[in-house]
Amino acid sequence: MSIAPNLYLCPKYFALDKLQQHIESLIFASDHPITIEEIQDCMEAVVEIKFAEEEIKEAIDALMAKYQDDTFALEVVPIANGYQFLSKGAFHNTVGIFLKQTTKKRLSRAALETLSIIAYKQPVTKSELEGIRGVSCDYSIQKLLEKELVSILGRSDGPGRPLLYGTSEKFMDYFGLRDMRDLPKPKDFKMPDSEIGEQAPIEEDVAQENQEEE
Repeated sequence: MSIAPNLYLCPKYFALDKLQQHIESLIFASDHPITIEEIQDCMEAVVEIKFAEEEIKEAIDALMAKYQDDTFALEVVPIANGYQFLSKGAFHNTVGIFLKQTTKKRLSRAALETLSIIAYKQPVTKSELEGIRGVSCDYSIQKLLEKELVSILGRSDGPGRPLLYGTSEKFMDYFGLRDMRDLPKPKDFKMPDSEIGEQAPIEEDVAQENQEEE
């Protein structure tokens, strides 16, 4: 028995041109960059067939091309080993102003400094962080762990076997990185006017910033 090339044999015929719509709904509904494997697992549960990675990727590529049209303010972006809807660059300022108007929390300068050191030096211990910053990093590390921007990677082989810290997938998601190679290179920073971006509006109370270690 032969079937049309754009149909899958399953409990019901499944049109491959509908796969794009299913994936579109999954990317929209996911609260994190959804991976091809996650899409495969979900679609297998839906239609009882595991689509090949190439088929999923082809449907995603079609979605990415679709949202490049100027009629859409959003686009499908490969990020943190998955895919996510993000606003296009032309609307970043609008979204940024809205976020500033609707949030009273942000990551403190001390936490940003600690996070940047972890990103560039990982895996790194607390004592190494404090050696670079020159102050205690206990509070900053605690907050970064709570916000899942960093994670514990294991223990060092050094005396006392201190914990090793590194960045998480949520870190890549938040800062819009596809992988760690997208981080700015140290040579790209110029003094004295270069800073690591604007303080990010996430979970830290602005009122508490002055209570953070200097």
